[in-house]
Amino acid sequence: MEAESEPYVRLASLRQLHQVMADMNTARSLADTLQTVANGVVAALGYELACVNLVRPDGDLVVAALAGDPAAESLITGRVGSRESWERRLGMGETWGDLIFIPHTEGWILDDDDVPQWYTDGPAPRFDDEWHPSDRLFAPMYTPAAPGGNGTCGELIGVLSVDRPRNGRRPGAWGREALQMYAFQAAIAISNARLRANMQRALVRLEREQQALRASEESFRQAFEYAPSGMAIAEMGGDQHGRILRTNDALCRLLGRPASAMRRYSFSDLVHPEDIGTLLRTSAEGGRAELRLGRRDGTYLWVSLRNSVVADAADGPRFLLTHVEDIEDRKRRELQLAHRASHDSLTGLPNSAELRSRLSSRLCKRPQSTHPAAVDAMDAQGHPAFDTNGHGFDFRTDGAESFEAYDHHVHTVAPEDGARDDGTKGLAVLFCDLDGFKSINDRFGHNAGDAVLIEVARRLTRGVRDGDTVARLGGDEFVILADGLGSADAQDLAVRLRNEIIQPIRAEGRAVRVGASFGIGWAHCGMTADEVLKSADERMYVEKRSRPKQHRRAG
Repeated sequence: MEAESEPYVRLASLRQLHQVMADMNTARSLADTLQTVANGVVAALGYELACVNLVRPDGDLVVAALAGDPAAESLITGRVGSRESWERRLGMGETWGDLIFIPHTEGWILDDDDVPQWYTDGPAPRFDDEWHPSDRLFAPMYTPAAPGGNGTCGELIGVLSVDRPRNGRRPGAWGREALQMYAFQAAIAISNARLRANMQRALVRLEREQQALRASEESFRQAFEYAPSGMAIAEMGGDQHGRILRTNDALCRLLGRPASAMRRYSFSDLVHPEDIGTLLRTSAEGGRAELRLGRRDGTYLWVSLRNSVVADAADGPRFLLTHVEDIEDRKRRELQLAHRASHDSLTGLPNSAELRSRLSSRLCKRPQSTHPAAVDAMDAQGHPAFDTNGHGFDFRTDGAESFEAYDHHVHTVAPEDGARDDGTKGLAVLFCDLDGFKSINDRFGHNAGDAVLIEVARRLTRGVRDGDTVARLGGDEFVILADGLGSADAQDLAVRLRNEIIQPIRAEGRAVRVGASFGIGWAHCGMTADEVLKSADERMYVEKRSRPKQHRRAG
């Protein structure tokens, strides 16, 4: 909260305080609630650092959340201070209502206790109400008092500690009142978050417990049926693992399936085939995953699936309580961003980074061992030798042989130079550079040049096989990765693509033509992606120089 003169407080500050209090009560879990409490102090109350110290079952306090300083968060989050040390702190200093302020003149005696703390440096105060780096301000958080009780508050559930007011001064009456009120609301939010977590663990148990009270059964039914997100209960373990026992209306609407039909399926029947592994890992012990579920119309929907493992009784069967949330829009945006990062924005082709990634995935590194057996395991060109199953051998340098298979890797070889029909098939890398493209940009402008690049990309894509890669390296340079070609096949492919490119192209209302020079390189294991591309680039320039200038561009 911005610094204001008492008693004047800006309406915007009150709105900000109201918003952070609302955020506390809408967090989805206890951990989220604790972090939201800490973040709210920094965002709305005008402090640079806030720490939530939560009382554990054994009475000690653990640093459960921290906001305002990543270094402090990594250093002290999760550390524990004894209840005795905390009671000492809360029993000394000045009392500001329910707040405890320990000035630096007294707080030095606490420097060596076991309470986790973050030390800050700064100059000494110049005036009476200026904040000192060693000042301490605590806001105890208590559970609400039980109805009919004599006290005004219940038991201590935690302490909210704050540091470094942004205005550099000790808080005035309004600032103290705001922090005290915030701590009161934070205690309620934390208590509610604990209750929600306990209720979630109890939902399925209530469904299976035949001795549960009718009132509890109705409470579970309403929470389950009227939940805004999809929910389901499924079997866990045994032959019926994953079989859906019950669904709510939200899930049925999401998947376009009636409840009666849903009970005939398990989640493994509905999940996309590529996401089966993810589902099995998630449902084994509970957890969260993002995967695709099938709708009645045959389409698939991206969802966030969260499983909670719940026991029906102490030694009874266990079930999965599953929450299903629609994330189709977010996932679509993520996929679009990923596509933009790996593809050229003009032509839609894979870009230079994606090209190198695909090429590198086909190449294995050359073994560095000088062990005699390793030398025998290399072929005539010094590349790693492979066994009959296509697995590479590795050798230890301590004298003992070991064999390590390059699983799922097919050794990449290349046809010998000058041999057109030796039967060897390899990964051909065709480096394409357009001839005469610069003159189109100069004469007709960059819009015409862009139109030419888009059309060339389309023709190259149309001229290769499914599974081949056409990428734009940059400017007017393109690269084609074509696997399983012999030397003659690669030459024929280059000729076909050149013939496609030299056909007239409509750009900015006129017909223009460009030529193309191709260099053919071959990828083989032991090379890097840059080495392969450099080889193809050099051969392209040899081919370009070998043709008369007037033949480099048709028309």
